[in-house]
Amino acid sequence: MKTKLSVLLFLIVINFSVSAQEKTKKELKQERELKKQNEIKALIDSQNFVFEAQKATPQGGRLLQLDYNTYFLKFNADNTTCDLPFFGRAYNLGYNSDGGIKFEGKPENIKVETKKNNTILKATVRGKSDVYDLTFSIFYNGSTTLSVSSNNRGPINYDGVIYAPKTAEKQ
Repeated sequence: MKTKLSVLLFLIVINFSVSAQEKTKKELKQERELKKQNEIKALIDSQNFVFEAQKATPQGGRLLQLDYNTYFLKFNADNTTCDLPFFGRAYNLGYNSDGGIKFEGKPENIKVETKKNNTILKATVRGKSDVYDLTFSIFYNGSTTLSVSSNNRGPINYDGVIYAPKTAEKQ
């Protein structure tokens, strides 16, 4: 009887010590969030990331869901490429334009402002026929709001995510 009691006590002590060493769900979640925050900070510091637009809000204020995940802005301190749809008022466009916001150029006047829960990144890019002011509001979970204003179009906001550019695209 005494041996059964001691074996039972021994098993209980081992069970508590093993469960005390395991991380709780809350701790695991905090670790994942911290890892994601560090990845996003690294992307912002390198000034090399891809913004993928998922929603668009033109100046009129109606939210539009974007399909197919094909709308992007590849931001790099050396060269920025953009292919985003445009909904709203255009003031001065050529007849042969497709209506979207498409440009390629070197960003100028890059300013980064870090706040408690997000980072604001501002840049100006000169395209072939227009100048685009880009304002990224990047949150540490990866969600991002991009505001684009230009001389020839009304302002528009995009909601989406940022991620590291794929190395296969460079090859």
